[in-house]
Amino acid sequence: MKNKLPGKASRKYPVQVQLLLGVAVMAIVAALAIRSDMAETQHILATTASYIKGQCNYYARIELAAETKSLMRIVESSKQIAHQIEEKDGCIDPAALEDYARNSYVTGVVLLGADGTILSQYHERGQMPEPISEALKSAALLDTVNHPEKRYAARFRCTDRSEIDLAAIACMGEAGIVVAYYHTPLEYIESFNLSIASLLSGYNMGDNGTIAISDGEKIVASNDDTLVGQSTNDVPILRKIKQTGAENKMTNAYRSSNPLSRYFGLMERGRDYYVYTFLPERGVFQSTPRALLYTLIAYVAVLLCINRIRWRAAQRAQAEFAERLQHKNQQLSVAVQEADRANAAKTSFLSRMSHDIRTPLNGIIGLLEIDAAHPDDRELVDSNREKMRVSANHLLSLLNDVLQMSKLESGEIVLGHEPIDLNRLSAEVMTIISQRAAESGITLENDRHSEPVSTPWVYGSPLHLRQIFLNIYTNCIKYNKLGGSITTLFQCVEKDEKTVTYRWTISDTGIGMSEEFLGRIFDPFTQEKTDARSIYQGTGLGMAIVRGLVEQMHGSIEVGSTLGVGSTFTITIPFEIAESVEVKPARRNDAGQADIHGLCLMLAEDNDLNAEIARMLLEDAGVIVTVVGDGQQAVSLFREEPAGTFDVILMDIMMPVMDGLTATKTIRALDRPDARTIPIIAMTANAFEEDAKKCLAAGMNAHLAKPLDIGKLIATIAQYKTKEK
Repeated sequence: MKNKLPGKASRKYPVQVQLLLGVAVMAIVAALAIRSDMAETQHILATTASYIKGQCNYYARIELAAETKSLMRIVESSKQIAHQIEEKDGCIDPAALEDYARNSYVTGVVLLGADGTILSQYHERGQMPEPISEALKSAALLDTVNHPEKRYAARFRCTDRSEIDLAAIACMGEAGIVVAYYHTPLEYIESFNLSIASLLSGYNMGDNGTIAISDGEKIVASNDDTLVGQSTNDVPILRKIKQTGAENKMTNAYRSSNPLSRYFGLMERGRDYYVYTFLPERGVFQSTPRALLYTLIAYVAVLLCINRIRWRAAQRAQAEFAERLQHKNQQLSVAVQEADRANAAKTSFLSRMSHDIRTPLNGIIGLLEIDAAHPDDRELVDSNREKMRVSANHLLSLLNDVLQMSKLESGEIVLGHEPIDLNRLSAEVMTIISQRAAESGITLENDRHSEPVSTPWVYGSPLHLRQIFLNIYTNCIKYNKLGGSITTLFQCVEKDEKTVTYRWTISDTGIGMSEEFLGRIFDPFTQEKTDARSIYQGTGLGMAIVRGLVEQMHGSIEVGSTLGVGSTFTITIPFEIAESVEVKPARRNDAGQADIHGLCLMLAEDNDLNAEIARMLLEDAGVIVTVVGDGQQAVSLFREEPAGTFDVILMDIMMPVMDGLTATKTIRALDRPDARTIPIIAMTANAFEEDAKKCLAAGMNAHLAKPLDIGKLIATIAQYKTKEK
């Protein structure tokens, strides 16, 4: 007996598994593709039906308005005829009636007695139309003789589809009622009136499907002429849609003329019409065959690759191959997930920020090009420099807002807990805001019902509290009207031994916001209008940041607004009561200005351009500057030079070799007299309060955020200078 080769008897099983897997994959893809096609068809049909419904409603309103206007005209004509009869002492012979009719532009006039008998009549066509005869018997029409102030008006449609507008009013004298009418021929109606069928002009069955409009049972218009005039009950797909009784719910049915062909459609119910849209089955599942074909090709290709790999893998040890394959698959899966997460985050961020970052950069680059083309035009160059400064400040504000929003969302914002004088903080905020308001022609007002600050000293984060009110007041100014006002109401809501809760109600007379926008005002990157960022120069992050900060303070913010009237912001924040603190005034020299002339500074900065800018500005202020490129060079230079060589060290934080925090700690640990006393000032792009705390904890004296504010830098250096002029 021959021995069987290992695995030979079972070779057919992988083939069966591959076939079953292929069937499963095809089934899944088919299900997904069918679902996608159905959803797309639902969207297309619903969009088309909704638009046609809106047009039908608009058509109905136009028809109603036209009818109302026509009836008002015939009423005025009736009044004019009654007035003419009274002026001619009640002359009502047919010749006079003809004259009245022509002067009043009506087709016919009928004069009735108080009991409804016809006293006299004139008809342009010689005889009274049938609808007029019926109308003269109306009790509502005859009742006008008993109520002179009453007017009767109605429209009648004749059998030839022409229209008659009729009006009746009471008349003094022998003629008790004046009845006037105007006959509109069918030719005129068809020439000047809209047609429901015209609404479907441009819709072809291939792209938009079949559209049918019915007035209930009868189809009055369709882009398929064979359906016009039929009953909706005679069309299977329409009958099936009606049976569902639901709007925007797609259903399917077979067409009686072709039982093998299905149609999918839905219905929208308008004011006077029903709008049906449907597509044949071949128009619905357009991508499904392609998806199945592509899946089959891909699956076959994958099978070929797998079988090739299996054939080559059989040459190696099975255990080693399985171990390596598993390890590689795990690495690949992790890498793909990480790449997907990174790409998703990057795409989301770039898509939101591309416009806002490019706008000020485009302005700066364009102005630089203009300056390069006109170097001798001093006035133009100076003007462009100011514009570039505005754009650069806007870009800086954008970056700060984005970074702060990111920290709020990740929970990295750390609020300060220090004594605050609310009176002083309020004065600082109003000092900044009052200037901006004056420049914009806005008046700041204090509500007469505002309460005094009963407990001004509280614990909190002054930086973030100030930012909350600056953001809100800035919005009130930015979206206000010229000559508008901003009113502030301050109230103490609750107070006990340890806490006090204050409420600020800030109202403006600006452009206001819609109710729809109020529901998403706190969403990041959101503004009322699509062009708002271009008009108002904002990031759409201000209110999101405000809410994040207020909620971290365990407070609340509410916004109310009326479009075109203004907005009201209500901020409620609880505070822990603090002991009052004596505030020392800032030191200044005899001239009242900061003076750093003659000081020797070390500048640790790895960016050559930043170093060159800082060095030139400081040297213009009379300072001797020594520049080093990283923290290690700063430590080495300070260690090598004699004590007292440098008066101040300006330290960047993020540098190669050794960062600024490590360099500061190293300098403070040196065994020399000035190591612990020399002022070290952080000058870094890490601009948040927690970054400042890290700098102070490392041994620095102060923290200044980039971009460089030379005035603030000089003032800070002056506070810590150790060498007089």
